Amino acid sequence: MIDQINALYLCWYLSPPWDYCIPSAEVNLLERVYICTIKTFGYCCGIRWEQGRWIYAVVCNEDIIYTTEHEIIGTGEMQLAALEKPAFVLGDRVMLRSNDEGTKQRLILGIHLLNRSWFYYVEWMPPALEEVTTLDDRLVFVPQLDLVRVLF
Repeated sequence: MIDQINALYLCWYLSPPWDYCIPSAEVNLLERVYICTIKTFGYCCGIRWEQGRWIYAVVCNEDIIYTTEHEIIGTGEMQLAALEKPAFVLGDRVMLRSNDEGTKQRLILGIHLLNRSWFYYVEWMPPALEEVTTLDDRLVFVPQLDLVRVLF
């Protein structure tokens, strides 16, 4: 039993929360969207997996609104920005540059544009076996410079 627990601890990053097939996103990053609940337009600046669905961050009048796919409509129009594309996409396997013990590999579970820089949501720690933790409790916001792509 101890070997199974150790194997789970070392391989937890291989079990994405959406199972084996990443659900498609309703809108793209930097796409202009209509927010039905407040009847206005904004731009999608982020997306992350939360509670079994994608949650979208939308910049609207200098505020960031978090919404689900049922509350927005994509226009297909992309924001013109002299900005680098994100280095990683949802579901990419990456490594942290830190020197922590155990595995450093993680999955990209979200992407967010903040102050003209890309940040990524990754699981910081494995699920706890003793207590109930949600994925949201284990996510951390990591800058692009702290991640390295894992090649298969």
